[in-house]
Amino acid sequence: MPEPLLGTRFLERLERLTIQWQNSLPGLVGGHNTSRFAGSGQEFLDHRQFHHGDDLRAVNWRAFLRLEKLFLKMFQLEPRIPVRMLIDISKSMETGEIPKFQYVQRLAAAMCYVGLVRLDSISLQPFSNKLHDAFTASGGRHRFTPAMNFLAGLQPAGQTNFMDCSRQFCSKYPQRGLTLVISDFLDDRDCEKPLQYLADFGHELILLQVWADEDREPPWEGELEIEDAETGQKVELAFDSDARAQYTAAFDAHAELIRKVAERNNGRYLGVPTSVPIEQAIFGPLVRSGAVA
Repeated sequence: MPEPLLGTRFLERLERLTIQWQNSLPGLVGGHNTSRFAGSGQEFLDHRQFHHGDDLRAVNWRAFLRLEKLFLKMFQLEPRIPVRMLIDISKSMETGEIPKFQYVQRLAAAMCYVGLVRLDSISLQPFSNKLHDAFTASGGRHRFTPAMNFLAGLQPAGQTNFMDCSRQFCSKYPQRGLTLVISDFLDDRDCEKPLQYLADFGHELILLQVWADEDREPPWEGELEIEDAETGQKVELAFDSDARAQYTAAFDAHAELIRKVAERNNGRYLGVPTSVPIEQAIFGPLVRSGAVA
């Protein structure tokens, strides 16, 4: 039996987090998710562990008397902003000493769990050259196992086409919401225009760029024949320290372009190599980016 994407101890730490949005969308709950913790009279959905700073009025005191542990009661409060994850499953995600796709699966699973615990409505939307079958869940942590199984069953294939996928996404999801794009953003075509297209349609963006160390700083030298992971096209080139420096500078400029798309649209950006442990990435730079809190 394969190991789960995330361990129990890690899931317990994730319960402290909340996916943050910046914009208030008409007709939807906005702000920083505090309105999710409704008082009496709302439909009860689930419990989660109590953490320092939580509202004591929402504690299940009967459970405390029986178990001597603090649990927070979670209630449904409609409408909720939909949280959608565009997950890159193109062929290039297979590359890397630590395959990028394994990292993306765990990152998407972690963000999904954070959302479900906080009663967000979560859609997992794989894409490559088109949108693939999606998985949607809401209503608490009990939906996490099916979501994790869905992510574990995804297989990288096909080429990346951000523009076609952005158009399909806006057609499939006309209701504005929070959109997390998890990708290496390595596409022969332009990435800036399709991401701006999503923002122009009113979707708030959190852009999570995942790369292998060799994507940014290839370790090879000499006469090389390089094959594109998605197209199979082969290129011969001579690679030395100067070429590596130029390549790294071009990679960094591309990452900066992705960051600027997010920031000019009141969104967030995080770039992380697969060599950074997933737990460290989430509780370090992802928290600092404001995507979660």
